[in-house]
Amino acid sequence: MTSRVVSGAERAVDAFELFSRASAGLRRLVPFDAAVWTAADPETGLITAPMLVENLGSGEGCADYWESELLEENVVPFRELARASVPAAGLRAATGDLPARSSRFRRLMLGQGMHDELRAVLRIGERPWGLVSLFRTTDSFGTDDVMLLAGLSRPLAEQLRRCARPPESEPRTGQPAPGLILFDESGEAMSINDEARQHLALLPKGPSFPSPLGLRLPIWVIGTALQARAVADGRDHGDARMRIRTTEGRWLTCHASCLTRPGGLPGPVALVIEPATPADLAVLVADAYGLTSRELQITQLVARGKTTAEIATTLVISPHTVRDHLKTVFAKAGVSSRGELVARLFTEHYWPALPEPTPIQRPGQPPAQARVSSRR
Repeated sequence: MTSRVVSGAERAVDAFELFSRASAGLRRLVPFDAAVWTAADPETGLITAPMLVENLGSGEGCADYWESELLEENVVPFRELARASVPAAGLRAATGDLPARSSRFRRLMLGQGMHDELRAVLRIGERPWGLVSLFRTTDSFGTDDVMLLAGLSRPLAEQLRRCARPPESEPRTGQPAPGLILFDESGEAMSINDEARQHLALLPKGPSFPSPLGLRLPIWVIGTALQARAVADGRDHGDARMRIRTTEGRWLTCHASCLTRPGGLPGPVALVIEPATPADLAVLVADAYGLTSRELQITQLVARGKTTAEIATTLVISPHTVRDHLKTVFAKAGVSSRGELVARLFTEHYWPALPEPTPIQRPGQPPAQARVSSRR
């Protein structure tokens, strides 16, 4: 039943088209009246570009929706679905047909005439690549609807991962320094520097909201600031950090933290938006191609011209193990030689020089270790 949804997603050239195709195909199987599809940063689960909003205006309710999701008590929040055995749930089914137990139903859905919500995390393992919410104005989502959407979680996540792969080249133009935005205790943006304005101007289109600063702030930036407040309030222990691709194809990192006033009282939220660092890009490459930490280290050493024997010595493993890892990396990247691998993942226009292979540490796993040589 879901093969057409998956095949349509496979033909998409980018994540936004993927959402459009998947939504149209899914509507034939699970009728719904409105929907929100958004990409997620696989490290933190925070929303990032793109976002598709259907039959909910221009997304003017998105900020309130994510404020409720992150700062209020709700039923089946996305952070729980990311770890649940079934990555999808219906609101009415989860509450025993008492949806008012959920803050987002009382505060948002009821006033918009929504009867039920079916939501899912599009994930590979516990790595979330996208989030989806389907809404009905009448009738409830049934068990079959939940399981059908859950069955699409990994196939659609795999396609989102494909869309997140870095371009093979990027223009080498100058980039502004880190930008800073300060939000007061009520969540209003209170100050911003010129560098942040430059970065914001390059973010893709999506739901955005007016601010006292005289510019509209995109939902992804607002969501990151809300997450910082959620961490400060003890509602979440994750990072207030997400990566986003600009309209020029470059990657930015957006991270926020809640400051404290004298006496430990909550203060404003400071949000920094800046070009992604080599370490951020290393994680991005690993995630986008499904590389393990060890596979990424070997790939970086290949990009620096190291032989199999030299890689084995650096990582304290056997040459045979290096060759096995390389075969796996070639398959994941869809290449057949070292030269093709370097061109695909580490072109000079995209990949900054790294001093040493970057260890990738994922939740619950120790980082892979490498022996670093003092030779230059």
